[in-house]
Amino acid sequence: MTITVRELTYYPVKGCAGTAVDSARVLGTGLEHDRTFMVVDATDGAFRSQRTHPAMAAIGVEVLNSGAALALSAEGVEPLRVDVVPDGPRREVSMFDRPLGVAADQGDEAAEWFSDALGAESRLVRVAPGFDRDGWGDTPGKVNFADAHAVLVASAASLDGLNSRITARGDAAPVPMDRFRANIVLAGDDEPHFEDRVRRMTLGTVELAHSVRATRCAVPMVDQRTGRRAGPEPIRTLSTYRREPEYGNKVSFGAKNAVVREGVVSVGDTVEVAEWLGR
Repeated sequence: MTITVRELTYYPVKGCAGTAVDSARVLGTGLEHDRTFMVVDATDGAFRSQRTHPAMAAIGVEVLNSGAALALSAEGVEPLRVDVVPDGPRREVSMFDRPLGVAADQGDEAAEWFSDALGAESRLVRVAPGFDRDGWGDTPGKVNFADAHAVLVASAASLDGLNSRITARGDAAPVPMDRFRANIVLAGDDEPHFEDRVRRMTLGTVELAHSVRATRCAVPMVDQRTGRRAGPEPIRTLSTYRREPEYGNKVSFGAKNAVVREGVVSVGDTVEVAEWLGR
């Protein structure tokens, strides 16, 4: 059975809306422009997330001029074009109460815009020159401001399997793939969660290697179009069959991967699985 790339999406600002593309350059830290920016608390530099600010999901971010500027949009605030400052003033930032080092602050105008959009004093920061962060797992790799890994891979079969269980309950509607904020969606294999078992694969000229399964928090319960919580699905149903004892009994959906060879990947590319876990 031929496995192909169905969707490609990068998320310029961590927690905000993604950009679907037909083709993407993949760097050592993931799809180009993915999680290069992050919104942080203006006081202590802690990252902001849909976990506490679900409205982030509906903040549109367009990368302009090959990353030289961003166009920001959100309900209730005027659109803003921001010139990117790759080497801006340094600000200490953290994620999950762990320091990440310093990031490049993007200035007062961007800070005021995100503060208004989220109703909380915020700053926008960018990965600073020299930023070097390790992932973890079977193949750790490198990562920007994603939670801990370069590329999140999910499959259409996994979503179909989940939605069949959700609709069988009779009291909830199917959920779209965007709830899981995947970078790469695969199609062509009918086995749900086959992506969990892929140790190494080639897509286009890119090679990825398995890091860990993607455990899930409250973010998949946020409607990515409206920026409002819309639970309890899909977490309620995932908890009935996707508990992961080796990951603190959290639920999982999708697999996180490291980039072991940079290159270009496009929608429609054939996926060659070089090695399966457990084989």
